[in-house]
Amino acid sequence: MGAARIPQHALPLQVAAVCYRRRGPAVEFLLVNTNGGGKWTFPKGDPESNLSHGQAAEREAREEAGVSGRIEPRHFCLYIHSKGVFWKPPGVREYVIKAFLLEVEQAEEPHEASRNPTWFSPEETKKTLAKGREVKYAHELQAVVDRALEKIGAAQAAAAP
Repeated sequence: MGAARIPQHALPLQVAAVCYRRRGPAVEFLLVNTNGGGKWTFPKGDPESNLSHGQAAEREAREEAGVSGRIEPRHFCLYIHSKGVFWKPPGVREYVIKAFLLEVEQAEEPHEASRNPTWFSPEETKKTLAKGREVKYAHELQAVVDRALEKIGAAQAAAAP
């Protein structure tokens, strides 16, 4: 979608890779430090005109977390995310994030050294994502984890003989 077609009141779009791995019956999620390093998040960034949104999310996972794997071709949820703080210009900006599931198959050093990719259980993921965030945005991220678990569970059930 070109910038000219986005209405003035629409929130800017970013894409996220919700990276996970299976550990027996358990699932773990991969989070990275935000640019400022004070919070944790899913690898995410701006879409690119030469890539599908899924491919852009996959690129973010590689750059920020050093991981690659099997990314779902369609996003599984949208959520609202904020950047910035109200006391520093330009203030708080909201984004719509299109989230894609990525099952990690390979990990190496990320391109962005300060990101510190770390694996968390689903409950730890929810607690970690909530730290330092307003309740509204913490709840948005926690709902992403719940939706991801539902989708992964459904995928597991479909793959079972």
